[in-house]
Amino acid sequence: MQSTITSRGQTVIPAEIRKLFHLGPSDRLQWAVGSDGIRVTPVVANPIAAFRGSGKGGGAARLVAERRRNAKTE
Repeated sequence: MQSTITSRGQTVIPAEIRKLFHLGPSDRLQWAVGSDGIRVTPVVANPIAAFRGSGKGGGAARLVAERRRNAKTE
């Protein structure tokens, strides 16, 4: 897939990519430059949602327990 850069530095994200990554108006992209080229990554507006389903499970319970332990030592 290709897109053209306008004189104002704008480009169009192909519809297939927008659909695949569920991108819409006002979504943000992060640009990274490396030795192998440019990498564009969608930035999830809600970082909690970005990690949902990728952990071990029980994260909220572990967080509450850790906060309670920390409160006792303060």
